[in-house]
Amino acid sequence: MPRRKSTHTETCPVARSVDVIGDRWSLLIVRDAFDGMSRFGDFQRSLGMARNILAERLRRLVEADILETRPASDGTAYQEYVLTAKGESLFPVVVALRQWGERNLFSHSEQHSQLIDKSTGQPVPYMAPQTGDGDLLAPDDAIVRKFQ
Repeated sequence: MPRRKSTHTETCPVARSVDVIGDRWSLLIVRDAFDGMSRFGDFQRSLGMARNILAERLRRLVEADILETRPASDGTAYQEYVLTAKGESLFPVVVALRQWGERNLFSHSEQHSQLIDKSTGQPVPYMAPQTGDGDLLAPDDAIVRKFQ
């Protein structure tokens, strides 16, 4: 079986991103952190994953500077996992995945969660790439320029 390229030598930003946050558990941990979770036990209850796998994913997310550990805000001996600025910058990625799933993985009548703008009480508008002029950007309207 061929070995994968190292993240540090990979020239594709998508491949590097997937190496860091592309597995199911890591993305769901980030999602839960956006929903306000910060304790190991809360992540474990929410996700139903084995402690050793959760510990490994949290360690990787801390190493990647997506999460950081802090003493528990309630003064207990526990630590909390909180999003860093780098982690918070994943918000559009999580929103885009959520919206894609809403549009493509649920029937029209099927119940699912929805992301709401707190200030308006309305669903967050659908995110889509745009041109510099604000027009929608279709896949055929863009190319990847590779540097050698």
